[in-house]
Amino acid sequence: MSFLPFIFANPLILAALVALPAIWWLLRMTPPKPVVEVFPPLRILAGVLKREETPSKSPWWLTLLRMLMAAAIILAIAEPVVNPRSNTLAGNGPLALVIDNSWATATDWERRVETAEAMITDAEAKDLPVAIVFTADTEHNAVPASAAAARNRLAAAAPQPLQPDRMAAVDALRAALDGTAPGTLAFLSDGMETGDREVMNALASLAPASFRLIEGDGEQAVAITGSANDAESMVVTASRLTTANARTMPITAYDTRGRAIAEGSLAFPAGEGVAKAALAAPFELRNDFARIGIDGVSTAGGTFLLDDGFRRRRVALLSGEARDQSQPLLSPLYYINRALAPYADLVQPTESDLGVVVPELLAQKPSMLIMADIGRLPDETYAPLTRWIENGGTLIRFAGPRLAAAPADDPLVPVTLRQGERALGGALSWSEPQPLADYPALSPFAGMPRPEGILVKRQVLAEPTADLSSRTWASLADGTPLVTTKTQGAGRIILFHVSAEATWSNLPISGDFVEMLRRSVQLSRSGGVGGDAAAAASALAPYRLLNADGVLVSETGKARPLDAAPGKTPVSSAENPPGLYGSEEGFTALNLLPSDTSLKAIDATGLAIPYTTEALIGAEAWSLRPALFTAALLLLLIDSAIVLFMGGAFTLLRRPAVAAILLAIAASALLVSPGQSLADDSKSGDERILEHLDKTHLAYVVTGETEVDRISERGLAGLTEFLTYRTTLEPGAPVGLDIAADELSFYSLIYWPISANAPMPTPQAISRIDAYMRAGGTVLFDTRDQFSALGAGSSDSPNAARLQAILADLDIPPLEPVPTDNVLTKSFYLLSNFPGRYNGSPLWIEAQQDSSEQPSGRPARSGDGVSPIMITGNDFAGAWAIDTGGAPLLPTVPPDEQQREYAYRSGVNIMMYMLTGNYKADQVHIPALLERLGQ
Repeated sequence: MSFLPFIFANPLILAALVALPAIWWLLRMTPPKPVVEVFPPLRILAGVLKREETPSKSPWWLTLLRMLMAAAIILAIAEPVVNPRSNTLAGNGPLALVIDNSWATATDWERRVETAEAMITDAEAKDLPVAIVFTADTEHNAVPASAAAARNRLAAAAPQPLQPDRMAAVDALRAALDGTAPGTLAFLSDGMETGDREVMNALASLAPASFRLIEGDGEQAVAITGSANDAESMVVTASRLTTANARTMPITAYDTRGRAIAEGSLAFPAGEGVAKAALAAPFELRNDFARIGIDGVSTAGGTFLLDDGFRRRRVALLSGEARDQSQPLLSPLYYINRALAPYADLVQPTESDLGVVVPELLAQKPSMLIMADIGRLPDETYAPLTRWIENGGTLIRFAGPRLAAAPADDPLVPVTLRQGERALGGALSWSEPQPLADYPALSPFAGMPRPEGILVKRQVLAEPTADLSSRTWASLADGTPLVTTKTQGAGRIILFHVSAEATWSNLPISGDFVEMLRRSVQLSRSGGVGGDAAAAASALAPYRLLNADGVLVSETGKARPLDAAPGKTPVSSAENPPGLYGSEEGFTALNLLPSDTSLKAIDATGLAIPYTTEALIGAEAWSLRPALFTAALLLLLIDSAIVLFMGGAFTLLRRPAVAAILLAIAASALLVSPGQSLADDSKSGDERILEHLDKTHLAYVVTGETEVDRISERGLAGLTEFLTYRTTLEPGAPVGLDIAADELSFYSLIYWPISANAPMPTPQAISRIDAYMRAGGTVLFDTRDQFSALGAGSSDSPNAARLQAILADLDIPPLEPVPTDNVLTKSFYLLSNFPGRYNGSPLWIEAQQDSSEQPSGRPARSGDGVSPIMITGNDFAGAWAIDTGGAPLLPTVPPDEQQREYAYRSGVNIMMYMLTGNYKADQVHIPALLERLGQ
């Protein structure tokens, strides 16, 4: 290790220090100013006799103070300089210079050139050849040459926006020396370790007579190593080389035009080399970030480029389930929300009417729309959705019972689907649940390991086509597609052939589900720049490259196209320097350092040969002259203050009297509060709403036919009276509803008598009914014609045909007749069928997906919710209808009062099922549960 030499620019001035003893004698003989005292006249007369007076000497400490001031002035005139540079070369061998010209040398490159030139000058004075090699260059010419040739190569060199390849440089130097040991080997390092500990040993193996390690200013070695666009802010991670002191560095985010749009600061604690900063800005503003730079650090490491992959997407979520709030773990949106919340801004609708919700969500310009188990959309939503996709939107759909029952001509699915779903591993299935196969090479999931332990029990199947394999991103082990896709215009449609919750597979509760959704989201467009353009290409041409000063330039030089294959993380190199690859329409950012890189200092301990550590020229070469003059001035001021004090100058100053200032507190006036006024925000119809909120009301759809509406009203009145008499439920008067205008959410059950003579409901009215069912309500459709099947052409009844037309615009799940073990058969009365005025039509409800897997002998089938739809043809209202005196209005067919009694009981069971739902299913299971528990 070397020490810092101490020299004087004017050493002859130091001869003045010999005069210090004379100055000491003169200062001691200089008395202080006499003290003036007032004596009375008699005392003056008493001192008439003259005495010999001797002057008083100055105090020794004051003399010493003045001596130090004189010495400081003499030393300052001699101009002492601290200069660490060594200007001697060892041995007779050639001078070997290994110079780092990496990104970290951009701030002190001129001093590196000056240091190298000084050593080349020393070699020229001794007539020694010079071998020079630059570690960040791709081509190395380390053959020893003249000093003039070395200067030319040094002048032509420049820092590169790359990390150094030191081993390649050392190998080139070893080959050029060809066994000749260098006299002096100087390694002008950037101070950072690049993972090649053997570089120092390789340099030592050249056996130089003198090994000098020259480093620059490590304070400037700071680099941004990562960025994440979180929910509230852009979090930037940076690393520094020198960790001794705490340091705060401002950072700024710029848009594509170079305008600063957000600021933050990196706070490095003492001893820590990694710090994070949060750039807080609105979601839309953060998506305009094009690059992030550390203020005052003009290097490629201090600049971090952002592309479409760093922009935070806005993702809209839609679900066909109605139990999202009450049972979140059974909701598909619960798993999607948990998977995407760290990577995207999620938007969920506030109501259930898809005809209203879909345009509202599209108006917020989301990058992606995710629909979980939605089979049929309102007709008016298909056109805006199609335009949104063709303009660059990405639609992700998840399968489920509704999608499985949807028509095969759905334009918003990527492949043609078979109606119904495929069950694997059930009681009626010969096949076992299937694991996932390896992801295809062209899939965005390529590079992910094949998941272990994920099994699929149900799926919707795609019809085999010639292009099915090219549209498949993931498949099961038996080859059936799991994730399919289709490009439509500038956008994309993606379909997961399983549900988004854990009933069809355990994929949603795995980490692979999170990664698959994250990669799918990254493919979507954001901020007007298409991620697809960059992601689809396998090789991207250089568009803008980053130079060593951290500035994007259009010169691409010898840069080669970037391999952007799915699942592959590119790394910057000499062939692919950091910058933007692609085109103006879409590009990928390649930054200098891999994510979460930590800067570390070179470890030179344990070398086989001794070495000296030096700094660059100008790093420690500084003059002590200003400091000495400053010290002399301070001593002069102190001396002057002491002389004034000893002369009594400060006794003339009077100490100001401290007077207590009393603060007058003014009494505050009492504020008279104005009279409080309430805004009248009531609306027409609020009184009716308040009347319907105090108790449960049965509701029916007003068809416009007087007789049909009268029977519906009197029928629900009869059921209301029966409920009041037989149960603790006391409903209010029945309510007739205009489904196109009235609020539907106040009623748990809506009775809809189907009449072919009534006007066809408008699409808006049907959309409101679909939203009501999606939000948890139930509609009881009654064709009043005793039909027994739901298939097309199954009945020639006009009412049945009208029902088919209404259901064609509703997103309904698969239906089945009420099974004998369903909770509807035991919710209040024990029933085997559900008669009305007629007794021949089954009561259809939502099919349970796990019906084939339920153990036999259970008192009731378990259910997770209430069926949103019921269909019958038995004319319930006709059997329930009574006049004002309580007598039945219509006879049963055939006439049987026992049948009317069972019709009322059917109505009671339906209402109990509607009001208790899953609770009643659990209650009938209590005996089986107690038996299992051994109680």
